[in-house]
Amino acid sequence: MKLNAPKNVTWIVAAVLAVLALVVKFAGFASVSVAFWLALASAVLLLCASFFAGL
Repeated sequence: MKLNAPKNVTWIVAAVLAVLALVVKFAGFASVSVAFWLALASAVLLLCASFFAGL
């Protein structure tokens, strides 16, 4: 199985989501479940970008 490297824009969006999840968790802007879903969205975005070409 050959994986593709994600595009720079996709990687930046995933990194922003991950940083936002950390900020939400440690600064207490929202509930912890919001931080979990943001981190999960970041991970899923990177996984999908690795599996599918052109993302």
